[in-house]
Amino acid sequence: MSPRSASVNEELRRRSRERLLQAAVELVDERGFEATTLGDIADRAGSARGLVSYYFTGKRQLVQSAVHRLMHRTLEEALEREPRTEDGRERLARAIDAILGLARERPVLMRQHMAGLLHEEGFVQCPEQRRLSELLGDTIARSGAEDVTAGYPMLRALLMGAVYAALVPGVPMPIPVLRAELFERYGLDGELGLPPSGDPCRGDLSRFFATERQPDDRGE
Repeated sequence: MSPRSASVNEELRRRSRERLLQAAVELVDERGFEATTLGDIADRAGSARGLVSYYFTGKRQLVQSAVHRLMHRTLEEALEREPRTEDGRERLARAIDAILGLARERPVLMRQHMAGLLHEEGFVQCPEQRRLSELLGDTIARSGAEDVTAGYPMLRALLMGAVYAALVPGVPMPIPVLRAELFERYGLDGELGLPPSGDPCRGDLSRFFATERQPDDRGE
């Protein structure tokens, strides 16, 4: 049997990493961070325990990368949904609603993510986080921000603050109130975007971690 080509090996590694990211999100969403082990994640992904260490330095890095993947794919989906638009204000409204929607639909996962950002290991730089940054930076640029360099970190901080406020145990702020505050901050009409309504929709997460290469996949 001839050895596999470099491109085949690369594709197999990419798929293995995707399965680990998906397993991490699913298990932390179900059980919380502390109750989820790397062994559990490897088992759910159908991977060897040692393969987790090949891609990630530890559980916290894996989970942060997995949540950043969920966030950037959720944001992409919101920005590109029909009817597609190039209107910067509508795209900013969709971005705000997408992130607030994750806080509403995945409170355990997002609460664990916010707690992880404050851990001594700090903020994890990864391909998923970079793609999320690109999307938010492009969104604030299209909205007409005069200074994108300053506008992007402010948008990121405001979104993180809103998610935190929505998830503080015992004293959560209502998401509609947080949405209205953010929309006022950016001068957005309340009819823009896609405000959360009805019961939270906790659908299948697999579409955000597809093992088939996506047209817009940038080698993550």
